[in-house]
Amino acid sequence: MTGGYGCIGSWVAKQLVDQGQEIWIFDLKEDTHRLDLLLEPEQKERVHFLPGDVSDLPAVLKTIEQVGATHLLHLAGLQAPTCRANPILGAKVNVLGTLAIFEAAVALKGQVERVVYASSAAVHGPPDPHSNGPLGDEVRLAPSTHYGAYKVCNELNARVYWLDQGISSVGLRPWTVYGVGRDFGMTSEPTKAIKSVVIGKPFPISYGGLQDFQYVGDVAGTFLRALSAPFEGADAFNVRGAVVPMETFLTTLAEVAPEAADLVSHGDRRLPIAPDLDDSRLDSRLGPLPRTSLRDGIAETYRRFAALQAQGRLDLSDLA
Repeated sequence: MTGGYGCIGSWVAKQLVDQGQEIWIFDLKEDTHRLDLLLEPEQKERVHFLPGDVSDLPAVLKTIEQVGATHLLHLAGLQAPTCRANPILGAKVNVLGTLAIFEAAVALKGQVERVVYASSAAVHGPPDPHSNGPLGDEVRLAPSTHYGAYKVCNELNARVYWLDQGISSVGLRPWTVYGVGRDFGMTSEPTKAIKSVVIGKPFPISYGGLQDFQYVGDVAGTFLRALSAPFEGADAFNVRGAVVPMETFLTTLAEVAPEAADLVSHGDRRLPIAPDLDDSRLDSRLGPLPRTSLRDGIAETYRRFAALQAQGRLDLSDLA
């Protein structure tokens, strides 16, 4: 797995460890601060670090061959703010890194059976004011960020690798992922708001409008389902959670923790990505998928943050 020390990757690792499996994480450096929030020390012994740069094809190829990996989960990538600030670096990691994973799969075709990679809802542009109902995942893609453009490039390249080399792959497009470990990126603010409530600190969410809130445990489980479910070909799918206005997120948070009503606010700015996406194709091809209600997801996130706070282990650096 690449990107295994990120938020989704850490939850994938947790779910695999809970199943008694071993995990190998390929990354530039070993940074376990998110894993530390989810795993006990003895559980972390099942997670193995493999150093390397995802854009370095010889290193990627050597590592995959070394561990005998048959299914590759590619989550490594730089998020929208970094891609905006440094588009060339963003392309190196997000595009060249993904190409390296697919090239390694071609070189080890007898070993590697499937690639599953993180795309993003950012492949869609701003919502169409004339659109009625959820947006399908086979519509024309028109991203409004470098990050989204890189993800479109990856989806198209994945299709070419299937057509030219027969490499099966699944791309998944998460939206507003929330939960413990979600501490960076454009849509991390709802999670930071929950954490702020735990410590009694006000938090203004800078944007508003309709959002697709996806509990991180569900998203991790969906990636694992994409690795294991019967599948052949190359396709990319929308991922859908609870599509509600930001006001509903705040009122639901206040149901879980009443003090949130006085601590958390939100702005009016809308994010430039269509929020109401149809995931029916994903459900029909790879289902059944894990589904946690918004209230249950918020409650579980609050509970975990509160427990970490009581243990003196709650990382507050993202609230600075």
